[in-house]
Amino acid sequence: MAETLNVELRETRGKRNARRNRRAGKLPAVLYGHGQEAISLALSAEQFEAAVRHGARLVKLTGAVDEQAFIREIQWDTWGTHVLHVDFTRISEHEKVEVRVPVEIRGEAPGLKAGGVVKQLVHELEIECEATAIPDKLHVNVNQLQLGQAITIAQLELAPGIVVLADPETVVVECSEPVEVVEEAAAAPAEGEPEVIGRKKEEKEEEEE
Repeated sequence: MAETLNVELRETRGKRNARRNRRAGKLPAVLYGHGQEAISLALSAEQFEAAVRHGARLVKLTGAVDEQAFIREIQWDTWGTHVLHVDFTRISEHEKVEVRVPVEIRGEAPGLKAGGVVKQLVHELEIECEATAIPDKLHVNVNQLQLGQAITIAQLELAPGIVVLADPETVVVECSEPVEVVEEAAAAPAEGEPEVIGRKKEEKEEEEE
């Protein structure tokens, strides 16, 4: 279900207006798309950031406009903690969109009991689907993953209508033997190796003795 965000029209010019909006906790935004005129909006920064934390991508805008919109782009501050600006695009109910979603492992791989290590190689994937069917995450079930096996994009269990925009043979998760780190013995100086300054100094001191 789409998050509902209350928006109001925004004055686009003047630093004074910008400062006043920031002090009031208002976030500047733009709504565009479908060949219609772009509209400058303002909305509660706190409300929008809460929607983002909930994983919202499709939202219902009310107030100054009454439309469904897709969160196209978010501009964050330097520290990535506060949103500075957001771009919305108008969206129709069955319109398809391309969006990146996180990938999450579910279950326990039998290969772990055989001494293996489960490695997640892909943490995010770009998909295409209807705007109203965007999943929060793509889940990878590893309950059948044995030692020496891997799960590719082609093997993911996806909801109807979702298409992953990547090579189907890309490995998402694998269960492999743990890598042992072997410490190499210090190599003896090779024949003709340049002398170290410290070594010369030591030899000179021995001669003087």
